[in-house]
Amino acid sequence: MQDKFDSYCELLQEKSYKITPQRQIILKVLLDNIEEHLTAEEIHTITKQKDPEIGLATIYRTLEILADLNILHKIDFGDGCIRYEFTDQEAHNHHHLICIKCGKVIEVNDDFLETLENWIEKQTGFHITNHQLKFFGYCKECK
Repeated sequence: MQDKFDSYCELLQEKSYKITPQRQIILKVLLDNIEEHLTAEEIHTITKQKDPEIGLATIYRTLEILADLNILHKIDFGDGCIRYEFTDQEAHNHHHLICIKCGKVIEVNDDFLETLENWIEKQTGFHITNHQLKFFGYCKECK
């Protein structure tokens, strides 16, 4: 985890961004909750426990910077909230199961669409670099 934190800080510095204490806290919160798909408001709630002075605007600005640098990407699950997760260049794709009752998000790490991607590329010549697949339904607890 520390290696990722250090590499993200290095990338910020390379792009002439300051490594402020607030940005460090935000990065650490994201890394500590790497399995979650947090909203800016959820990140704000967690960071306020570590730094009560940190503002929501700071969270939004930092998330935008991290997304612009391709450290994070934004995910819209259709519930009116943007969520964030780390961009992992080594993992091709993963999919999401979204509970329409409680909002829980479960990741499915198997990529079942490689065959379809290959077929689409052969048929159309369109080079696919990424895709998103979302399943909506009820989690174990809500069904």
